[in-house]
Amino acid sequence: MKNSKIKVIVTGVTGMVGEGVMHECLLSPHVEEVLVISRRPSGKSHPKLKEIILNDFFQTGDLVEQVKGYDACYFCLGVTSIGKNEAAYTKLTYDLTLGFAKSLEKNNPQLTFVYVSGKSTDETEKGTLMWARVKGKTENDLRKLNFKAAFAFRPGMIHPTPGLQHALPFYKYINWMYPFLRWAAPNMVCTLKELGQAMIAVTIQGYDKSAIEVADIVHLSKVLEEE
Repeated sequence: MKNSKIKVIVTGVTGMVGEGVMHECLLSPHVEEVLVISRRPSGKSHPKLKEIILNDFFQTGDLVEQVKGYDACYFCLGVTSIGKNEAAYTKLTYDLTLGFAKSLEKNNPQLTFVYVSGKSTDETEKGTLMWARVKGKTENDLRKLNFKAAFAFRPGMIHPTPGLQHALPFYKYINWMYPFLRWAAPNMVCTLKELGQAMIAVTIQGYDKSAIEVADIVHLSKVLEEE
């Protein structure tokens, strides 16, 4: 696949991360088609872009025939754990993600599944942080599915891409910290551009780790540029 163009699926595009990843895929010369699966229209128009509106991500049966032949899924859909008990957070994180992944697994054995997890995720599933245990179980069980590869991306602070619509409001208050943090704590911060580019890179070239930390994201974002 190294010299071929890829067809990708992106979810969560009405959120900051999904929108940024979609943006990078539309810009990338390595991506020939972007299929957005979302609860509501993205509002974007581009020759590469296709959209499927899926009102209920727990009901994915109709997707099976519509998602054949894709090289990757960048699963950027997620919710905060704030205000949720473990059962509710598990349903909206683990159950939703695994259910969606299984709908792709049936017809896409060569697909690379990329899950946006979080820094400090607990893959032992035994720690004290509820969200970290749930995301850890999600990562672990995604790796057991019949995909070509499954990667868990674990970004920390993400610097948003200028000009996009769905940057989280609080970022406008902390963006000034980014240059300092990039210098002082480089393993804690990456840009949204780097995140999207790194996803494309692992799809095309693979990687020797399935848990992709911030340093890996920054490294992978440069791989295709160096060819």
